[in-house]
Amino acid sequence: MTAQTLAPGTQMAREMAEQPDAVRRTLAALRPQRADVAHLFEGRSRVLLVARGSSDNAAVYGSYLLETRVGIVAGLASASVATHYAASLDLSDTLVVSVSQSGSTAEIVETQAWARACGAATVAITNVAGSPLACDADVALVTQAGPELAVPATKTYVGQLVAMAVLATALAPDPAILDADLDRVADEIERLLAARAGVGDAVEALQAASYAVVAGRGLMLGTALETALKLEETCLRPVRGYSYADLRHGPISVVTSGTAAVLVAAPDGPLAGAMVDLALDLRERGAVVVGIGGSAAFPTACDVHVAGPDLPEAVAPLATVVAAQLVVEELAQALGLDPDAPRGLSKVTSTDRDS
Repeated sequence: MTAQTLAPGTQMAREMAEQPDAVRRTLAALRPQRADVAHLFEGRSRVLLVARGSSDNAAVYGSYLLETRVGIVAGLASASVATHYAASLDLSDTLVVSVSQSGSTAEIVETQAWARACGAATVAITNVAGSPLACDADVALVTQAGPELAVPATKTYVGQLVAMAVLATALAPDPAILDADLDRVADEIERLLAARAGVGDAVEALQAASYAVVAGRGLMLGTALETALKLEETCLRPVRGYSYADLRHGPISVVTSGTAAVLVAAPDGPLAGAMVDLALDLRERGAVVVGIGGSAAFPTACDVHVAGPDLPEAVAPLATVVAAQLVVEELAQALGLDPDAPRGLSKVTSTDRDS
């Protein structure tokens, strides 16, 4: 049976198809808030991002974008420092950005309140306007993805990436620095969704593999981690997500015949060549290399290649992840699984703090 006869018209697929319009709506809604974000950051020098799950992967992208394109020190905060250790920190020089698609994850809401008590200014990134996270923030960047019914985050995740780009450009000397490229993202996503170039071959390679690793680097690291998460939670396969550097420092030794290595790469940037070298190295070790995106030289270094967007590195993650979503959704169907409701997962994350 083909994937199409197993589960035609999944909710996940329908929500993936909504992403171009979700991107356009979110850009239109959030760009006017740049001045509010910039005003909030006045007198402050760093950004901390708080998130879990897919939202944490969006935060990884935001952190890299702030540091590489805006020159602002950024990092990921550990929510347990607030919720379990109740540490008293001086955050008077900090903008804390809390990210949750539902805006109702208790751990993230509590951490935002803690950050304000420690002197931070707060920005919420969420898809729900009336959520506790949005209502309690100094500025709420509410993405316009619409209700998401499938458990795997697709359009809400891409909406968070858009919000990260708007946040970063709001703090840049020239807020319009990425606007021309951001305006092309929705069209590139539409093109990828229509073409599905290489998706079927990637599904075959991953279906045959006994183990998989996913790697990326720099601005594409969040995309690699999100791809690994989606493969693991939606397709129930053992998958590890690594940065290029972490994979090189030891774990690469377990990559042998029978392993699928999924590499996500940008079309340009200082790490494009390194991803080609990694693909060649992994093939020499016996792995089947599935490449997503990358430079002109990248496809020939891979065994299977899934087309990515024609976008520069700074915004490529917003569309490259859609190519990965296509692979995940089709692979889940090929394995006889329901991509809309992965086993044991729910839409709103609950941690031990919530019980």
